[in-house]
Amino acid sequence: MNPVTRRMVGFVDVRFGANVTVIEPTNLYGCNIGDDTLIGPFVEIQKGAIIGKRCRIQSHSFICELVTIGDDCFISHGAMFINDLFGEGGPAGKLELWRPTTLGNHVSVGTNATILPVTICDHVVIGAGAVVTKDVTVSGIYAGNPARLLRRLPAVP
Repeated sequence: MNPVTRRMVGFVDVRFGANVTVIEPTNLYGCNIGDDTLIGPFVEIQKGAIIGKRCRIQSHSFICELVTIGDDCFISHGAMFINDLFGEGGPAGKLELWRPTTLGNHVSVGTNATILPVTICDHVVIGAGAVVTKDVTVSGIYAGNPARLLRRLPAVP
């Protein structure tokens, strides 16, 4: 038999805020989780990722390095964040080719949405299955592949 390298993660070098709930199994390592946030099962949050306060990260979501999520955000089941655009025709051999993603406050990401390296402003809803390929600069509801503005949301005080 060939030797197997086994790495168990669980929680490694995670900075938890107050009143955080994590439902295992999860892989959380080198990330920051804000106060009053809930992390569902089968979630992976990689090193350097920052999750704001009062967020809900639902099951089977993947939040990679270089992702920052604001406060009061909802990340639905199976949402995927991408930091490598395969700009050289395959996986980046150099980490400096990876790109960051930033979500503002009050952003909801629907089930099985894919978020490429972009910036998303406050008060945005990303529909289920959407693929966000460009920055979102107007509050509203976005859906499709690529995601497009369906309608603006009313101004929030």
